[in-house]
Formats: sequence, structure tokens, C-alpha cells
Amino acid sequence: MDIPNRQIRAAYTDDTVTVYQAYKPQIADAAVRDRRFPATWSRERMTWVKPSFTWMMYRCGWATKPRQERVLALEISREGFEAALAGACLSHYEHPTYPDRDAWGRRLHATTVRIQWDPERDLNLRPLAHRSLQLGLAGWATRAYADEWTRRITDVTALAHRVHDLVRAGDPAAAAEAIPVERVYPLPDALVPVIGATPPEPA
Repeated sequence: MDIPNRQIRAAYTDDTVTVYQAYKPQIADAAVRDRRFPATWSRERMTWVKPSFTWMMYRCGWATKPRQERVLALEISREGFEAALAGACLSHYEHPTYPDRDAWGRRLHATTVRIQWDPERDLNLRPLAHRSLQLGLAGWATRAYADEWTRRITDVTALAHRVHDLVRAGDPAAAAEAIPVERVYPLPDALVPVIGATPPEPA
């Protein structure tokens, strides 16, 4: 079955959705230990979260890039996640999500949340035909993410290394079995046009 071009796929429960970020060890250690981001983690800068495990692996090079040596899985409230989506703007203008560039510009300056749809990656980190959501949080959304929405923080660096070892060993089936299961996220209909997602097929 063809995967829609723009579709949110994530590990989620009835109450939470998992996103990934990579950090230097000092930040990761404190976040896991205290179950929240430390005071030294800036709540005034934009931070990007990713529901796709393989896209996170692409971004951090299987947890080998400097200052991205530790990968965290963060379970955040679905209510918060959807509030961020509702207040988001695409990073770049496109039609028909926005009727014209002026409308996009007004939205861009009125919000602090950004959406990017980047090519999803396979286990060899090669781009796929469909896209993966990247969610940029700033302002109110960053503060809420750090101090209100986050329910659980898990260090999944060892998992990243294990999956990478399986890929390098030529065992893609075992690698695919090891990664977190990501399902189509039940995006509320009202949010589909807001974030430029592919509309669902009629029932």
C-alpha cells in the first residue's frame, strides 16, 4: 500500500505521543535523571522534535555526531502535541496550504511553532518518497514542552547503536524488528490543512 506523502507516523498511546531528540551527554543525563529538562536547557530557543526514529537516526548519525551522542525518546501529552500543531505554520510558503505569500507571512509572524515535512529515511538513511514531520517549538510551546507536556524521558542511545550494528551486519529484518513501532497518528480532521498534511482517503 502506498504511504501518503505527508502523514504523521509515531509511537503513541491513548494519552501520549513519542518524539525524539539528540543531545550532548550532560543534558541527556540530567533530563533522564530528573525526568525533565534541566534549568540550563534554554526554554527561549526553538527546539525541533521528531516522531520518526529513523529520521532521528539520520539527523544524529546513529548517535555519533558531536553534541548529539545521546538520543532521548520523550513521551509528551497528545493534547500538547496537537495544541502545537494547531498553532503551527509551515517553514516555507506553499499553495494551497496558504492562498498567497501574504497569508503565509501573516501566519508565520503570528506563531512560534514551525512545521517541516522532510523525506522519511530507510534503515540505510536513504530518502524515501514520503515525508516525515519535524515540529519546531519556540516561545510558549518550548516552555510547555519542557515543563508541562513531557510525561516520560527514556535514553534510547543503546537501541540506536544496536539497530545500527544490525544494519551494518547486513540484517535489515532484525533491525526493522528492533525499532519502535510507529503507527499512523489519528490526526484530527481540522489539523490536516493547518499543517499541510495529505488529506485521508474517503472512507
